[in-house]
Amino acid sequence: MADPSSYRPQPGQIPDSPGVYKFRDEHRRVIYVGKAKSLRQRLASYFQDVAGLHPRTATMVTTAASVEWTVVSTEVEALQLEYSWIKEFDPRFNVKYRDDKSYPSLAVTMNEEYPRVQVMRGPKKKGVRYFGPYGHAWAIRETVDLMLRVFPVRTCSAGVFKRSAQIGRPCLLGYIGKCSAPCVGRVTPDEHRELAEDFCDFMAGRTGTYLSRLEKDMHEAAEEMEYEKAARLRDDIGALRRAMEKNAVVLADATDADLIAVAEDELEAAVQIFHVRGGRVRGQRGWVTDKVEAVDTAGLVEHALQQLYGEEKGEAVPKEVLVPALPEDTPVLSQWLADRRGSQVSLRIPQRGDKKALMETVHRNALQSLALHKTKRASDLTTRSRALEEIAEALELDSAPLRIECFDISHLQGDDVVASMVVFEDGLARKSEYRRFQIKSFEGQDDVRSMHEVVSRRFRRYLQEKLKTGEWEAEEGEGAVPEDDGRPKRFAYPPQLVVVDGGQPQVAAAKRALEELGVDDVAVCGLAKRLEEVWLPGEDDPVVLPRTSEGLYLLQRVRDEAHRFAIQYQRNKRGKRLTSGPLDEVPGLGESRKQALVKHFGSVKKLRQATIDQICEVPGIGRKTAETVAAALAGAVPAGPAVNTATGEIIEDETPAPRVGAPPSGSRESSSERGTEQ
Repeated sequence: MADPSSYRPQPGQIPDSPGVYKFRDEHRRVIYVGKAKSLRQRLASYFQDVAGLHPRTATMVTTAASVEWTVVSTEVEALQLEYSWIKEFDPRFNVKYRDDKSYPSLAVTMNEEYPRVQVMRGPKKKGVRYFGPYGHAWAIRETVDLMLRVFPVRTCSAGVFKRSAQIGRPCLLGYIGKCSAPCVGRVTPDEHRELAEDFCDFMAGRTGTYLSRLEKDMHEAAEEMEYEKAARLRDDIGALRRAMEKNAVVLADATDADLIAVAEDELEAAVQIFHVRGGRVRGQRGWVTDKVEAVDTAGLVEHALQQLYGEEKGEAVPKEVLVPALPEDTPVLSQWLADRRGSQVSLRIPQRGDKKALMETVHRNALQSLALHKTKRASDLTTRSRALEEIAEALELDSAPLRIECFDISHLQGDDVVASMVVFEDGLARKSEYRRFQIKSFEGQDDVRSMHEVVSRRFRRYLQEKLKTGEWEAEEGEGAVPEDDGRPKRFAYPPQLVVVDGGQPQVAAAKRALEELGVDDVAVCGLAKRLEEVWLPGEDDPVVLPRTSEGLYLLQRVRDEAHRFAIQYQRNKRGKRLTSGPLDEVPGLGESRKQALVKHFGSVKKLRQATIDQICEVPGIGRKTAETVAAALAGAVPAGPAVNTATGEIIEDETPAPRVGAPPSGSRESSSERGTEQ
């Protein structure tokens, strides 16, 4: 625990101007980011008597080992830089809202020739109109199903659309009148786009004019005794009104606003947001956070505004934002919101009327969300704590293993040997910490040797992190470690327990790897699949946990997750190897230029026959690269010709080659499971 006076800046060093500051710990990791109107006054507040600080602030300043700052010209710039650094460094003492779900939106792809209505999640794309977010995807589908009767816009995927166009027959929705079937030319692209624009106008709240027009058309059809048309229009009006009823009218003046409410206690806070567009609640979302820093309701509101609008622009930022408490820098936040919207944004507390009543509803939702979160967390926390305590007792550990790392080896008959490392913290998977390894020191199948290599490499990296603090001395000939920039490191944190997938041999290999590196404060065990026995180093008999043990369930989940992650990597690696071609062997030739070469010549066979001058004609290919490509293809053994088995004729290779280096169909990698250690 550091003494704040040991790294306190000298008097006069801190400028009296706006800026952003970072506290770093002894490993140079950024642990807190803040902004200030006056850096001198704000930082001075951290270096008073520790006993007079808020407990969370005291914990932060005693964990930190240094402080640094960046001066900016305006408070708005400070707000923007603070948001960027919190996203980049993920400081442990900053409030970070955990979104409790991925919220779906109703999207209309106006950037396509034939706009499509669909449910969409994730980051927003340019040229797409969004409505929501909604609490459930089924709510969007019910609304769309009602509106397709009046606005028969395309909802099919690109593959279905293309297939229908090829066979000249629309899909089922085209037959039942819920799609205008632009795929077979029933409407022109302009007519279909007009339908999509009417759909967007209705969803944006401009409903009165459209309903009045339909009612007028219905009465005119009835007067002209076109009763079938009048009945159809009547049903259309009913469908639209039912769709409108799904979004209750709450504000009579067609207000566009976001209402933010906060429910909190000493440890946690829940934030609820209602999105009101055209006077109707169009979407709702909520976050829960641990109060890891000393922050009041106004501070929580400020963090929520950053989280909510940090990536938004234009109409995604409403004209009015209603909050329960105004942040300290309200003018700065208002200016920041106005910059993101492109026009004035009102940030205020509702005082009376319908808006205050709706804010009370939002606050009740926040209270309910916090209560539900605490109920779930208490149950989960109790179970996880019992599991960790059972593991500690069974393995005779000094304390519960709050961080567990599990290693597994995967291969296919000795080929493409890889390994995985998964991490569980407090009994929960920490996918951002997962790592993957390729076995480098030998070829062939040897799980014990592979386990020794992987554990050695993982903890060698950990010791390199310790080298920066002087806790471990580098061996002779070992290179210098690069300067730490504060970002979370790949192998910076040691586990309390290492679990290996296997029995005595694998456990012995892992233990030997730790002993060779001088690591003696990490426990090791193995979980054998056959009887789910727990093996310890140097023990002839396994530890048998009861089948109903929460500790055994946790070890099984950790082992199964490591197994899944290793198999996924091994399959992807094998698939890439099987689909690789001669261009993959060309040094310095990336995927984009491979694609350009194949597209230009039509196939690898024709590329092999091309001259260097002809290869140079491809955009992005210089003469040196062309010579390298020609040399590589000349040395590669061409594949045998394709033969028609019915006639015995040799089929000429006239079809384009498959996408070079592409993984097989269906193989993909989760973005959360990154960080391959090659």
